[in-house]
Parts: sequence; C-alpha cells; structure tokens
Amino acid sequence: MFDAIINFSLRQRLFVLVVSLLVMGYGVLTLRTMPVDVFPDLNKPTVTLLTEAGGMAPEEVEQLVTFPIETAMNGMPGVTRVRSVSGIGLSVVYVEFDWGTEIYRNRQQVAERLSLVKEQLPQGITPQMGPISSIMGEIMLIALPADPAQASPMQAREFVDWVMRPRLLTIPGVAQVIAIGGEVRQYRVEPDLSRMQQLDIDLDQIEKALKNFATNTSGGFLEQQAKEYLIRNIGRTSRLVDLQHLVIGTKNSQPILLRQVAEVKYAAL
Repeated sequence: MFDAIINFSLRQRLFVLVVSLLVMGYGVLTLRTMPVDVFPDLNKPTVTLLTEAGGMAPEEVEQLVTFPIETAMNGMPGVTRVRSVSGIGLSVVYVEFDWGTEIYRNRQQVAERLSLVKEQLPQGITPQMGPISSIMGEIMLIALPADPAQASPMQAREFVDWVMRPRLLTIPGVAQVIAIGGEVRQYRVEPDLSRMQQLDIDLDQIEKALKNFATNTSGGFLEQQAKEYLIRNIGRTSRLVDLQHLVIGTKNSQPILLRQVAEVKYAAL
C-alpha cells in the first residue's frame, strides 16, 4: 500500500503539490482563529464551598460542618468526587462534576442542597460558594510576619482584612483572597452571675440589649418652610467604652450599665 502511494505521488507531482498547498493554506487560516491556551484547565468543573466556624477545633469542624456538607453533596446528579479540608475554624469542600457540565448549573444545584443542609449546621455558621475559578489558579501563599514588639496578631489580621486583601482583589485576574491566621477582633461580654443576681438582671436582658446596640434608626422627617428635613437617630459606634456603658435595665429608677454586671473587652475570635 505504501509503495502504491509513493508511486502515485511520484507520477502525479503537480497534483500532490497543489493538495499540499491547499492543506497548508487551510492550516494557516485555522491557526489564526484557533484559541490558544498556554496553561489549559486540566480540572473538572468544581464548586468550592468555604465555611468559617470561629473557635472550633479541626475535629469539631470535621464532625459538625464538613461531614454534613459532604453528605448532602454526594448524591447530586453529575457529581464525580467530593473532597474536603478541615482546619482550625475553617472548612473547605470541593465538589467536582463530570466533564462537559455547565458550571452555572452546577452552582445552582449546590445552592439548592445548601439550603437543605443549613438546618443541620451549628447556629451562625453559613457556607459560602467560592468564585468561579480553577483549582490550578492558586497563585501563592503570602505570609505576613509581625514583630510582637510593634504589632500584635490582632493588628496584623486587621491590616490583612481591611488593607491588604482589598488591594489584592483589585489586581486583574485575582478572583479570591482568603485570610487565614492571626486574631480576628471581636467584642467579648463575660457576665458575672453574682452581680447579675444582686441587680436582678437575667441573660435575656443582656442579649436583647446587645442585639439593639450600635444601630441607626429612622425618625421620619420634619417639614419646615416647604422643606423636608430627614431625622436620623445616630447610634452606630465601634468604641468599647460605648458598649461598656450600654443600659440593660433599671433598678430603683437608676440605670444599670453592662459593665456593672459583666466584663466587656476585646478578644480574639
């Protein structure tokens, strides 16, 4: 067969030359319109679920957060594999779908399952879907060392959350920046049961006062000289002293402050 092809090519040189030129021209046209991907995505369509569980050890994160999410994701149509990583206060679940599936439809299926699994998770913990990006898109891990003599771990985390992370997200091509480590600042209220009993204060009163703390409310508007002036009750604050002086009740017509029945301070999450 090869001898016949060679003999035909030698006898029909002009025909072989014309066909070669046509194939070369078609190749050039195809090359100009062909999309080129230097680093092709070798991963299946994947939906990433991130769940923050502040204060939990990896064992509790695995049992109370990761396991229920994995169980709910395993039975979905098109899912080929579910992987997870449980760390200190953080759960990451990777849901891989079959080749050829649409990523937006996959995310819709995951969102529907998440609405069912939320009831099984601890209170205040809500899983979040990560951006549409490949697992191969992880660029780097950046460490931010802080000198204890100049900055505390809490200050370093605040710098990352409020300065460094927003600036990194403005870089074209960066889909997500995850901050891990450090100390997240929070208000900590530690009630003193003996002082609460002396002043006749219960935990429900403290909880109700804390829920209404640092909120702005509307007071309608005031009409004057054919103009409407908006009335606002400004109560939003982030100062610790304002929380310490929060009124939680009265006794003998005297206000009872939060600092009288509890220790109020900043603490790490």
